[in-house]
Amino acid sequence: MSSTLTERSASAVAAAPATVAPRRRTRIFALPEARWAAASLVLFLIALPLQLTGAPAWAWGPLYALAYATGGWEPAWAGLQALREKTLDVDLLMIVAALGAAAVGQVMDGALLIVIFATSGALEAIATARTADSVRGLLDLAPTTATRLLDGGTEETVPTGHLAVGDTILVRPGERIGADGRVLDGASDVDQATITGEPLPVARTVGDEVFAGTLNGTGALRVKVERDASDSVIARIVKMVEEASETKAPTQLFIEKVEQRYSIGMVVATLAVFAVPLAFGAAFTGSLLRAMTFMIVASPCAVVLATMPPLLSAIANAGRHGVLVKSAVVMERLGQVDAVALDKTGTLTEGTPRVTDVRPLAGTGFTAEELLALAAAAEHPSEHPLARAIVDAARTRGLTPAGAQDFSSAPGIGVTATVEGRAVAVGAPARLRGGVCRPEGGGGADSGIRARAAAIAAELEDGGRTAVLVEVDGVPAGVLGIADRLRPDAPATVGALTALTGTAPVLLTGDNARAAKRLAGEVGITDIRAGLLPQDKVAAVKEWEAAGRKVLVLGDGVNDAPALAAAHTGLAMGRAGSDLALETADAVIVRDELATVPAVVALSRRARSFVVQNLVIASVFIGVLVVWDLVATLPLPLGVLGHEGSTVIVGLNGLRLLRDAAWKRAAAEGRR
Repeated sequence: MSSTLTERSASAVAAAPATVAPRRRTRIFALPEARWAAASLVLFLIALPLQLTGAPAWAWGPLYALAYATGGWEPAWAGLQALREKTLDVDLLMIVAALGAAAVGQVMDGALLIVIFATSGALEAIATARTADSVRGLLDLAPTTATRLLDGGTEETVPTGHLAVGDTILVRPGERIGADGRVLDGASDVDQATITGEPLPVARTVGDEVFAGTLNGTGALRVKVERDASDSVIARIVKMVEEASETKAPTQLFIEKVEQRYSIGMVVATLAVFAVPLAFGAAFTGSLLRAMTFMIVASPCAVVLATMPPLLSAIANAGRHGVLVKSAVVMERLGQVDAVALDKTGTLTEGTPRVTDVRPLAGTGFTAEELLALAAAAEHPSEHPLARAIVDAARTRGLTPAGAQDFSSAPGIGVTATVEGRAVAVGAPARLRGGVCRPEGGGGADSGIRARAAAIAAELEDGGRTAVLVEVDGVPAGVLGIADRLRPDAPATVGALTALTGTAPVLLTGDNARAAKRLAGEVGITDIRAGLLPQDKVAAVKEWEAAGRKVLVLGDGVNDAPALAAAHTGLAMGRAGSDLALETADAVIVRDELATVPAVVALSRRARSFVVQNLVIASVFIGVLVVWDLVATLPLPLGVLGHEGSTVIVGLNGLRLLRDAAWKRAAAEGRR
């Protein structure tokens, strides 16, 4: 489409972060491009059957005229505005070609061309509006107000934008943190998944850094503000999404140069076809007819259809198999990738913590079922993700947690409760280094038992799992291991992507290095980048792109969105993916089936080969018809037949990718 529309699209995304109002999704028909395209298409679909069934021209002629007007006025106006700046784009050329077709009686040809371009412009505008919506939605993660502490301990509620570096804010349990800063007092578990991608809340206490927009757990925190709102991590994520989107502009500039040269060449050639015969005494009507015939047969309709049917058919086929590809450009890019970067949590893993180990300590008299039942009973009142994992594990084994009394929670440490007359404590292995969070009145514990518990906890943590200690009456009873579960198809997907691209994928994650290394070993990845913030992921992607690689990034979280935007192609996991990741990504794996990733890459490569075939077919037809018109006398009906015939041939060839057999073949190629 025209550079004017592209510039409007870029400005829409760039302007989005300035709006901090509650998020509202833009309705499709609120966009003028969508309304005009829809009107043009409806008019065309009404006029076409009337014309084909032999209705009088007065019945369908005005409908075609309205289709021209509704679908063509905007690109025509943009083209005229470009002329004022001494540039000429393909949009204006298509309008001229459509009018030329109408001038020689080929009204339907021109209307079809108008409809194709109007629809393309509408799709681009819709995609841009959705991206702008998601960027605005990201800002909603940060609270609008915060509680600032004044001298003397008094409190005041202020807009987060008014917070200054050095201010102290109070963050109550369940509130979102209002600014980037460092904890001065208190302890809590903070859900940082929106920033770091960590699957579990992390303990935060005095001296630890916290981020705006992250969710505080059950403890109260006093936080010293260390960054202005405009420089917070969440604000920088928005900025990086904008900047990464704008880095695609050089490709658009290259396309505009091609459009400019082609448009100028077509105008010059058409004028020459009309003027040269006149200069040698040819009849005006004959010269005009030859020029109009040239305009029709040289029209790039077949070239446009050479590209779109294969790509759109591949998009439709991928959609039926759980992959939403947002545009034909994306489908083409997927086949060009030669490097892959994968997120860990929620992408290679399921994103939900599960109990993997139940290890009762020998000599304590507890079985695995008894240990898990006691832990689940104590954790039942808690809302912590680890607590839910323990309770779910007990229920899965058919255990019904007993009622708990005297429940209390210590953020970052664990919980205590009385279960069936026993004092049960469940929490972090830190208690092994001094018995913290031990119930009052709990008895001592044999040092040998504590040593065995410490060894089991270290073993689980070395294996990349989270260790949780269970104490009964002050004595260690056992250790639970909790981990995020690997997707069953992850190893096969990594192998398939390695075979397709010739390079093993890279793991980019905000999780800890031990967990990342363990998972990478399970799926066959050797290049691991762990403990990354969003800007670190973007830097890694830009490094590879600068080296000439075409990087495919697969992720699911808000923290992945900048990398998804910076990459040559971004894919998001759809079922649990964040809204911004889904909107920023070029494609979405709707059913969370990793195996579809190599399949859609292989399908894209087939679509690109079909595009090449169609371009050859279209070029041969256009070349032959143009030469015929210039060298001899090409009858107008034959010219139209050749032009339409080439359009039909390339269209049918591209539609072959709609068949399920095309997906099966692509899936088989992806498994090789």
